Amino acid sequence: MKVKYDKETDILYITLSDDAIEESDEDKKGFILDYSKSGNLVGIEILNASKSSINPDKVEYEVVV
Repeated sequence: MKVKYDKETDILYITLSDDAIEESDEDKKGFILDYSKSGNLVGIEILNASKSSINPDKVEYEVVV
């Protein structure tokens, strides 16, 4: 998984897989979901990230076992 924030465009992108993107859907305004040919979720793009409830400057990662 990879998280990238572009301050210039104010877009936060979360890459979940290296699969090629076949289709993208904007289910909710400002949230674009990218899917592979087989229908698996490849990535999540959040537009205007700093204006949402998301803080793109702070990323926490937790693994629970």
